[in-house]
Amino acid sequence: MRNLLSFFKVLGAYCKCRRKLLCLLGVLAAISGTLFLLYQLQLEAWVYMMILWLTTGLVAGSVDFYLFYIRHKQLESLKANILISLEELPSPRNLMEQDYDDALRALFCEKQRISSRWDQERSAMMEYYTLWVHQIKTPIAAMRLLLQSQREAASPEMQTELFRIEQYVEMVLSYLRLGSTSNDFVIQRYPLEQIVRQAIRKYAPLFIRKKIRLELKELNSVILTDEKWLCFVIEQILSNALKYTAKGSICIWEEPGRVLVIQDTGIGIAPEDLPRIFEKGFTGLNGRTDKRATGLGLYLCREVMKKLSHKIEILSEPGKGTQVRLLLDSVPEIWE
Repeated sequence: MRNLLSFFKVLGAYCKCRRKLLCLLGVLAAISGTLFLLYQLQLEAWVYMMILWLTTGLVAGSVDFYLFYIRHKQLESLKANILISLEELPSPRNLMEQDYDDALRALFCEKQRISSRWDQERSAMMEYYTLWVHQIKTPIAAMRLLLQSQREAASPEMQTELFRIEQYVEMVLSYLRLGSTSNDFVIQRYPLEQIVRQAIRKYAPLFIRKKIRLELKELNSVILTDEKWLCFVIEQILSNALKYTAKGSICIWEEPGRVLVIQDTGIGIAPEDLPRIFEKGFTGLNGRTDKRATGLGLYLCREVMKKLSHKIEILSEPGKGTQVRLLLDSVPEIWE
């Protein structure tokens, strides 16, 4: 049925394209009929002439429509590959089509040139920021060693701020890696508890300093994922939970279907912000209160979860905390 509708659509387009010629044939038929009447010629001769014209016109029109239809299909199939090559572009049949062909090829060459230049600039930018991230890690590591060697002079606030600097640097590196064309994923089966505990150990000092209670329930699932990237997602969620929880607890448990739940007792998220929390650069009401918010954390979490074919959901109510649900039951597309 769809093919039949497509055929009649092309037929209608063909008639519209040839409407001037069809109108001209109609005018010529009317003129010839008028002449036959004026000269009182036999009607039979006019009928034979009309049949001859009609037969010739139907044959010529059928052939012309067939060529028109084939060309339409060729151009339609070209849509999928036109970003890569114009090799399948049909050869022009007249001067007008040649002009369109030349214009299209000129646009394609310009697009390729701009795309190539953009790729080079983006590659150079990626190399610079990757190098910068690795270079900045050296003074950060030196600062941490100095703080550890001067425990009496080093305040908890200084250690916390240094930890945040490290987190922001790691976020930049993750952002660069995620946008890279190279495949940084290693898909294997991992115990879920192992990944969660790895993230918790990293944030243990902040739990202690802020006196936030952690409730970690038993996690028994073994999941097919990338350990490093899933750990990154959990770290970002814990970072947000600690940032916006002044007192209370953070609870982590597992629900049937390999659903990891992380719930805090923090300030929550405004209802009008919930639909946009995964947008790149969106900080919302909480972010406007905390001027250091970048709006990249949850965006990166969603992008990582997409690449792993997992899902992330967030439920929240202002003043009552936030619940993040990681749906880990699906098989990563990279594995398939």
